[in-house]
Amino acid sequence: MAEKTEDKVGSGQEFPGFDPKSVEAYMVKDPQALAMNFARAAENLGRAASEWLGPRERGEVPDSVANPLTDLVKTLSKVTEYWISDPKRTLEAQTLLFSSYMGIWTRSLSQFGAGQFGGNQFGAQPPIPELDNLPKDKRFSDEDWVKNPFFAFLRQVYQVTASWADKLVTEADGLDEHTRHKAAFYVKQVTAALSPANFAVTNPEVYREMVASNGANFVAGMKMLAEDIAAGRGDLRLRHTDASKFAIGRNMALTPGKVIAQSEVCEIIQYEPTTKTVLKRPLLICPPWINKFYILDLNPQKSFIKWCVDQGHTVFVISWVNPDERHAKKDWESYMREGIDFALETVEKATGEKQVNAIGYCVGGTLLAATLAYHAKAKNDRIASVTFLTTQVDFTHAGDLKVFVDEEQLGAIEKQMDTVGYLDGSKMATAFNMLRASELIWPYVVNNYLKGQEPLPFDLLYWNSDSTRMAAANHAFYLRNCYLNNTLSKGEMKLGDKVVALKDIKIPVYNLATREDHIAPPKSVFMGSSMFGGPVDFVVTGSGHIAGVVNPPDKMKYQFWTGGKTQGEYEDWMDKAEETKGSWWPHWHEWIKAKDGEEVPPRKPGGSALNAIADAPGTYVLERV
Repeated sequence: MAEKTEDKVGSGQEFPGFDPKSVEAYMVKDPQALAMNFARAAENLGRAASEWLGPRERGEVPDSVANPLTDLVKTLSKVTEYWISDPKRTLEAQTLLFSSYMGIWTRSLSQFGAGQFGGNQFGAQPPIPELDNLPKDKRFSDEDWVKNPFFAFLRQVYQVTASWADKLVTEADGLDEHTRHKAAFYVKQVTAALSPANFAVTNPEVYREMVASNGANFVAGMKMLAEDIAAGRGDLRLRHTDASKFAIGRNMALTPGKVIAQSEVCEIIQYEPTTKTVLKRPLLICPPWINKFYILDLNPQKSFIKWCVDQGHTVFVISWVNPDERHAKKDWESYMREGIDFALETVEKATGEKQVNAIGYCVGGTLLAATLAYHAKAKNDRIASVTFLTTQVDFTHAGDLKVFVDEEQLGAIEKQMDTVGYLDGSKMATAFNMLRASELIWPYVVNNYLKGQEPLPFDLLYWNSDSTRMAAANHAFYLRNCYLNNTLSKGEMKLGDKVVALKDIKIPVYNLATREDHIAPPKSVFMGSSMFGGPVDFVVTGSGHIAGVVNPPDKMKYQFWTGGKTQGEYEDWMDKAEETKGSWWPHWHEWIKAKDGEEVPPRKPGGSALNAIADAPGTYVLERV
């Protein structure tokens, strides 16, 4: 029914045969029970307010010096200035919006008349380009967004208004590229927040649930709201899944292994072999520190780590510390020396091998690329081949995360980090969720707090909620050198006593992008491929930043594309690329074996040189924000 309804949205077929009896689901049956539940919901809302105010009154939640609302108002005011500075432009903007409203009103009367009286007494329906050409929207999948005149009118007015607001940004002259990017992003956030689907009396599903349960949905929803603010210690920690169903080491991160070394910034895990022989060259994985490494080891069915072990790799993984005030001064050089270099030394002690195949994921790949460039000048060849997973080394087309980074905002973030020594993990989690607010924020607000429904257990969303802090010096270096100044791609990044250049990296590179990535857009990854000085195999896989990477072969999901050299434009490369169904994992494994397929007897964790400190997944990963 939902799919058929979406096909009708904006097609001019609303209201035919409208039956007044269809409003019965919206008629309150027990006003007394509803009033009592409203009172109970208000009591729970009061608890939520107390959970929010309490930590602030006690000084446990410092005032944020980096207020995104300030930047939002400042940015959108520049768009407003353009349109109101010329009365003619102001009139044009107003006329465009109100003519669309009149079209909706006329269309609604026409459709309602056709449904009631069996004929269209108002003549042909007026075209509304801003509405008729919109793509499907999951927020409006309920059939009453089309069939019910009230909700259909609300939907159309909202969609036209959102389209109009977006057009104000795209057609405003005189904005620099960064301001226009920020304005478009903020307009998207505002319109997503103001959707009628997000409010109880304007969402047909919520309204029907309120009537059917006599308001019990609000009682449950406000109780969850209070619990989520308490869990966030004064900030809302929006629940995406039933966290009680998951525990690291119990049903997540289960691949057997040992922690064989530990530094102030990381633990090094080596996994138990499962094959009669293993590849001579070990595999070292450098995950991002913005999230925890076990995205690559969610469960035995989805685990990239387990799959690699089962293919005969001797797998080592860096598990980053969840930093606190003690790590405030740990910068990129610290993470390079006490993280990647420390891991390479550990691999050599445990296996006797001087060379490894390395994988870097997301920002872990960016750090790995900078480390490779740093060691290239010293002729340090401990990494024989490198694989980058959704990794940016050039940040020209870094997507919507660039909205949060300019000199003013970065100065505010640095000031905030300097007071405590780190950036709280919830801040990055919120930024990532805002990239897909219509999927990761508002549907959960509606389902959790308005419908009163507990979210279903989902391991990926549990991992996504298991956020980490960022050490102040490390995060400031990353934001300034990558997002703000793009020094790595320009050959201007300074690490220690050296200025590093990607062109010095001559080893083979397997560079994986995901087609729907909001964090490391494929165009950005493609552009970075041309920065390296050696051979690069650029591969694009279906889906996004996580699902495109964590894609076990036996599921036969998605596809990947391979092609020639990364020259010209990304879109042209994709047009010529060869598509292969299924996971990229086997293709990568064959690429690794082609570099060095020699095999040796399996190795136990730590070998004869290192003793186990703890069982995998270690202790650092257990620290929660």
